[in-house]
Amino acid sequence: MSTLEMARKAKAASILLSDTSLEDRNRALEAMANALQAQGEAIFQANRQDLQEAGDSLGEALRKRLLFDQGKLQDVVAGLHALRKLPDPLGRVTSRRELAEGLHLRRVTCPIGVIGIIFEARPDALVQISSLCLKSGNAVLLKGGREAFHTNRLLAEVIAQATCQAGIPREWLQLLESREEVQGMLSLNDTIDLIVPRGSNAFVRHIMENTTIPVLGHSAGLCHLYLDESADPKMAAAVAVDAKTQGASACNAIETLLVNRKAAPRLLPQVCQALEAAGVELRGDEECRRLWPAMKMATPEDWATEYLSLVLSVKLVEDVKEAIDHINHYGSHHTDAIVTESAANADLFQRRVDSADVFWNASTRFADGFRFGLGAEVGISTSKIHARGPVGLEGLTIYKWLLEGQGDTVAPFAQGQRQYTHREEG
Repeated sequence: MSTLEMARKAKAASILLSDTSLEDRNRALEAMANALQAQGEAIFQANRQDLQEAGDSLGEALRKRLLFDQGKLQDVVAGLHALRKLPDPLGRVTSRRELAEGLHLRRVTCPIGVIGIIFEARPDALVQISSLCLKSGNAVLLKGGREAFHTNRLLAEVIAQATCQAGIPREWLQLLESREEVQGMLSLNDTIDLIVPRGSNAFVRHIMENTTIPVLGHSAGLCHLYLDESADPKMAAAVAVDAKTQGASACNAIETLLVNRKAAPRLLPQVCQALEAAGVELRGDEECRRLWPAMKMATPEDWATEYLSLVLSVKLVEDVKEAIDHINHYGSHHTDAIVTESAANADLFQRRVDSADVFWNASTRFADGFRFGLGAEVGISTSKIHARGPVGLEGLTIYKWLLEGQGDTVAPFAQGQRQYTHREEG
C-alpha cells in the first residue's frame, strides 16, 4: 500500500474516530493493554531479533532504548491504565459568548485529525504515542527507527487488531517502514494535518524545510543545570546526579552543569564527588579543573554537545545572568533548571530562560508527559506554536467554533438594524 493510500485510509478513519465516545476510546485502550500482555512473549521474541540484527552497531544508550522487555511492557501497560483514567480531552467547551440576542457561539475542543509521527528506535514510544492519539481521537501514521523494525511491526499489528475488535476503525493506525514512505508523507498536506518529528536538530530542520504540513518540532535535548550562589550543596548534588544519571540517554538529562563562580569552592567538591561516584565523566574549563583536577579538559565543542551518556561538561559563570545567556546561546530550548535559595534569582531564571520547561530546585528529568500527569507524551516540543513542552492529550487537540442561531443573517447588523452584544457567557 502506498503512503498516499495509507494516509487516505487514516483520514477516513479519523472522521469516525473523532465521533467516538469517551467510553469507546477507553474500552479500546483497555483492549490494547490486554492484547499487549497476551502477546508479550511474541513481542519479546521480535525484540530479541531486532537486538540480534543490530549487533554491535549500537552503543549502550541506543541498545537500552531499543530493548523491550518485561519491565518495558509493564510500564506501557501501566501507562495505558493511567491514560484511561484521564478526563475526555474532546468536546470541552472553552469559551461561550452571546454574539447577539438568540445568537450563541461556543469554542469546543476536537481532534487535530491525522498526525504523522517519526520517532527514534524506542518500541515503547510506539505504544505511548498511539495510545495518546487514540484517546484524543486522532488517526496516526507512525514511523519508528529501523533498528526496531520487527518489534514495531508486531506492536502495531497487535494494537490495531485489538482496537478494531473494540469497535475502533481499523485504519486509524498506519505503520510506515521505509525512508521513502516518510519522504512521501511530507507532500500529503491534503490528508495529514500535523507532523511530529523526534530526533536531531538536523533531522527536524530537514522535515520542516521539506513539507508544507505544520510541524511540531521535537529536536535535541541539550539541557542545563545551574547552581546559583546560594545553592545548598546537598540539594545541588542530589539534583545534579538525578538529572544526569537517572536516564542518561534521555532527552531531558542534563549535558552541561553551570556553577556560580563565587560558590564553586563550596559546591564543586561535593557535587563532583557525587557525580563521579555515580560513574559520570566530567569535562571542565580551566577554572573548574583547578577546583577539581580529576576533570578532563573541556573543549568549546563540549558546550554544544548532547552526549546522551554519562558525560557532563562543567563551566563556571559569574552570576545567574551569565548562566541564562549561556543557556539561551547553547541550549536547545528543551529543559533547564536552577538550584538556588533565592526566589528573586529563580524568578529571573524562569522568566528569561527561553525553554519549554524551566525548573527551580528540581531535576530536569521531571520534563515528561507521564510525570506531568498528561498521560505520557508524543514528544517534547521546542516549538512556540500550538503546544510546547511535553505534548500530551491537550497538545493533540485543537478547537472548532460552533454557532447556534435562529435563522440569523448578517445584513441586519450591517444595516444597523441589529446590534452585537458580544457578551461572555459562563
